[in-house]
Amino acid sequence: MPKNKSIWRVLAAVAILLMSCGYRFSGSGSLPGGIQRVFITQLDNRTAETGLENTLTGDLRYEFIRYKRNANQAEADAVLSGTIKSLRVETISRSGQNVSLERRVTVSVDLKLADRTGRIVWSVEGLADSESYRVESDSQATDVNKRKAVSVLSRRLAENIYYRLTEDF
Repeated sequence: MPKNKSIWRVLAAVAILLMSCGYRFSGSGSLPGGIQRVFITQLDNRTAETGLENTLTGDLRYEFIRYKRNANQAEADAVLSGTIKSLRVETISRSGQNVSLERRVTVSVDLKLADRTGRIVWSVEGLADSESYRVESDSQATDVNKRKAVSVLSRRLAENIYYRLTEDF
């Protein structure tokens, strides 16, 4: 019987520790400035990658819908807008001097969150993320791999943006 009591004591201590340290899941914090719902404008794409603005804007909207923080422009407390500043592709592994095996695509964005009065309550410049992809002997297959990497990167970047907005620091 003493072993059973010690297990319960340890579990109770862990539960108290988790509650007292303010542990919570990512994305469960509040938006800055008392904002509850956000309208997300179409991002401005300053890269040569056609459609990137649609992909990233859609992924951003999904994150806000997922946490019930999305609103149309008339009902929103704030507007999130921004620019996709760059999309860079670099070789990260080679087979010989002129044969790429793997590349990395990196996307950088600038964003700002403005309340109804136009006051900027949150902004970030140069927020970037990257994803690697295989280079195939067929250029069309390589393009498909790149598009898949951009899609993964866009979803992850949208998650990171939402989590940064709700950090509560």
